[in-house]
Amino acid sequence: MLKWAIICAIIALIAGALGFAGVAGVAASIAKFLFFLFLVLFVVFVIAAVFVGRKVKSAIDRHTK
Repeated sequence: MLKWAIICAIIALIAGALGFAGVAGVAASIAKFLFFLFLVLFVVFVIAAVFVGRKVKSAIDRHTK
């Protein structure tokens, strides 16, 4: 997803440099949306990994004792 955000940002930069304002605006909007979606999903997965990691660690600790 981050890859697509970077691709859209590059397209927006190239289109803006060539004078295609409409295409540049749409590509920049898509890039911004994908980037923030990536950030939200990243934070959700990091929080989930922390909680799952704690449960797995406590289950391993109980099993080894």
